[in-house]
Amino acid sequence: MKTSQLKTILASALLVAFAATGAHAGAIHDASLFTDNTLAANDDLYTGLEPIGFNINLFGASYSDLYVNNNGNVTFTTQLGTYTPFNLLSTLLPIIAPFFADVDTRGVGSGLVQYGQDTLGGKSVFGVNWIDVGYFGNHVDKLNSFQLIMTDRSDIAAGDFDFEFNYDKIQWETGDASGGSGGLGGSCARAGWSNGVATAFEIAGSATCGAFLDTNASSGLIYNSLNSTVPGQYIFTVRNGQVSNNDVPEPASLALLGIGLLGLGAVRRRKAS
Repeated sequence: MKTSQLKTILASALLVAFAATGAHAGAIHDASLFTDNTLAANDDLYTGLEPIGFNINLFGASYSDLYVNNNGNVTFTTQLGTYTPFNLLSTLLPIIAPFFADVDTRGVGSGLVQYGQDTLGGKSVFGVNWIDVGYFGNHVDKLNSFQLIMTDRSDIAAGDFDFEFNYDKIQWETGDASGGSGGLGGSCARAGWSNGVATAFEIAGSATCGAFLDTNASSGLIYNSLNSTVPGQYIFTVRNGQVSNNDVPEPASLALLGIGLLGLGAVRRRKAS
């Protein structure tokens, strides 16, 4: 075989091998913009009220501030230290949760939660980065990287905004105190949002162990998308207080489910540190 032919075959084989690893375009973007504030290494803590930088209308409720919670979510009416994810479809708590699970950033090698206001594409934004974060208790053998960005769209109407979930790496789904072992199994992560009254959505695979992980090429969060051509990016548009009816992915992507009004439905267990 000629050398040139061998090089061509080897190059093709490398391309196939690279594709087989599940390589994808990184969904997390402009993470360096949201580093003005850092939540110190912790387990189950949260910030005080933080200004978003613009007003949002979420199903008729107006908010200009929010709480950043270590465990993969932001809330608007109270902080949330709950570490075992509860059903977002049946909560009374207004919440936006890109990855609600037991994040623990105390382990050596874990990243810290960072957040802040900035300008992106000429629009005001508020972002939160959970980059390379570990899980309870103090584990860093598996790390997750995900992001929330909220974008002011008052150029359309007062209170209008977009929010997006961006995922680059999901290696764990549960903390030890939620029935997990090695970051897997037990009461697994949920992702979605609720207005805390009667309307909510969860990404299909929420609470289903193994569904969100990078090892699941079918339903893994990094392989699917919503209103985006970038794998791992899920974009929601909120107009006149309502999340667009178009924000429901096709069957080939992850489905969003549900509606409910039952109550918080989560009892916080004592966690050994």
